[in-house]
Amino acid sequence: MIQRIQSLWLLLAAAFDAITFRFPFYNGDWLKDNIPSPIDLDADTTTLLAIITVLAGALAFAAIFLFGNRKMQLKLSIVGLVFAIGLIVAYFLEMQNFSSGAIALSCIFHFAVAAFYILAIKGIREDEKLIKSLDRLR
Repeated sequence: MIQRIQSLWLLLAAAFDAITFRFPFYNGDWLKDNIPSPIDLDADTTTLLAIITVLAGALAFAAIFLFGNRKMQLKLSIVGLVFAIGLIVAYFLEMQNFSSGAIALSCIFHFAVAAFYILAIKGIREDEKLIKSLDRLR
């Protein structure tokens, strides 16, 4: 299972996705009823962000155990990448509700999840190419 590099990338994607619940994406003043209040925008700030974060992490974790079925692992990884990119877009849309603030340095974790998904997809495709080339030799 962990012998393949894509399993490591998917494990890192799941771990970094879990970390995003603790570290903020954005620090600023949230506008609620035109009254600003200081708040950190992280994965559990809104229900939508929490759901997308859990889905992205669960897909990465589930894809780790599909090492025997590379096509399904590839499909789950692509869907996970879409969720990870969608999550970043959702964060930028949520930032519109802030009157002032700054992007936190820990937002790198969110971008790392997408990067790890891309690396996992690349590893799965290389693995698939290797298997096809071995089948040709037989």
